[in-house]
Amino acid sequence: MSNPILIDPLAFARDGAEFHKELSVADLDERVHEVLASTAGAVKFTLAGFVDRLRRPSLRYTLTASVELSCQRCLGVMPFDVASDGVITLFTSEAKLEDAVAQDEELDAIMAEDEFDVLALIEDEIIMGLPLSAKHDDCGSEHLERAKADKPNPFAVLATLKKSGS
Repeated sequence: MSNPILIDPLAFARDGAEFHKELSVADLDERVHEVLASTAGAVKFTLAGFVDRLRRPSLRYTLTASVELSCQRCLGVMPFDVASDGVITLFTSEAKLEDAVAQDEELDAIMAEDEFDVLALIEDEIIMGLPLSAKHDDCGSEHLERAKADKPNPFAVLATLKKSGS
């Protein structure tokens, strides 16, 4: 389990605090490692607190990560870049949160807790930024091409069987 980066989200937003960090992918949680081909790579992220135009405390984040995935065609290692950014609006009242989300479906809002784990947010964003099925545009694997060429078309085989059975 990775070491959390904990902040008081309301104070962070009110103070207009800013946080910049660079980590190795190896420093992230096992749940991130499970979906990657290796723990090579790096993650850069920023978190900035602010009060939005409606005077609500908010957190703005950006992240870029270079990771390695397994290609689902050739099973080789495939470099992949993740980029994500967003704003999280903080609420201290469940009713106000529900009202705000009802008025703006695009709003990313959470209840403000005493502690907010920035690293958990970054790890979640990396996981959500990965493709469901990673594939090279062109695997370039001659073994894969040879396997495709050597395999007879199953419909041609069926047609031959059908003709010989008539």
